[in-house]
Amino acid sequence: MSMEVRYVLDSNVFIEAAKRYYAFDLAPKFWEHLSQFLSSGQVQSIDRVKVELERGKDDLSEWVKNGSFGSGFASTDEDSVIEVYRKVMNWTHEQHQFYESAIKSFAAGADGWLIAYAVVKGFTVVTLESLQQDAKSRVPIPNVCKAFNVFCIDTFQMLRALGIKFE
Repeated sequence: MSMEVRYVLDSNVFIEAAKRYYAFDLAPKFWEHLSQFLSSGQVQSIDRVKVELERGKDDLSEWVKNGSFGSGFASTDEDSVIEVYRKVMNWTHEQHQFYESAIKSFAAGADGWLIAYAVVKGFTVVTLESLQQDAKSRVPIPNVCKAFNVFCIDTFQMLRALGIKFE
């Protein structure tokens, strides 16, 4: 029995879509599809991404605050997720390539939690960030995913894998 792939979305997936190529007024189907795949359990995000998205003063923050993504923001307040998050943060500190400011910024955001959640739950991370072996001033999600054997893809790869077409 094959298990379907499940996706956990980074903040930038929502932000870039809303501000650019899938704006609410131009591509409402994108947002409908997200909600549809949320209800099937294939697509979700985490509570800490929700907090980042709610900070905005735009259509996206309203969409989140209105509950349009429903229960799609899973809690990271589980012992297993917290334990993996500690391992993720320890890993970032062991990578001497990253500036201290990059590690602090990574720790302050949702990214480490997103990866820890993906590790524990077996999700694929969806982000618009790319692998950057020589990164110093930021800790890219794909770098950490690679270290923790987590699949990491972008929005368009997810849409194709889910068979979403905008017609």
